[in-house]
Amino acid sequence: MRGAVRRPVSLRRAFLVTIGAGWAGYGGIGIIGNPRYGTSRGLADITRYVSLNALGWMWVACGAVAVVAGLVVACPRVQAAGFVALAVPAALWGGAFTASALSTYPQAAGSACGWAAFAIGILWVSGMEDPLPPHLRKRYR
Repeated sequence: MRGAVRRPVSLRRAFLVTIGAGWAGYGGIGIIGNPRYGTSRGLADITRYVSLNALGWMWVACGAVAVVAGLVVACPRVQAAGFVALAVPAALWGGAFTASALSTYPQAAGSACGWAAFAIGILWVSGMEDPLPPHLRKRYR
């Protein structure tokens, strides 16, 4: 394949696959399989209406959507859905832990900061573009 232009790995797609797999693992292992006390207590406002098991499956499903979106090449709409699938559970966790920290469980403040920052970070990455291939970049001296 002499002279063929090799496409670089898309960092956005790699992010979707990596974090999506982490989300699925967190939902399956950390929530469905073995929920921690702090997680259960910090989500008490939500678990009144939705079971922790269902929330765990939401993480698994959102992670799977992100992984699939990351594997699809050259389809920005599918990638956008993957970024939404990553941001929604992190934002939900951030909001729930913030509400708990401000009301009945002040120890949730650290988790609130982490999850809210993670959701905002996902939104920032979703707006970034992959770098141009080397042959299209400007050459600086």
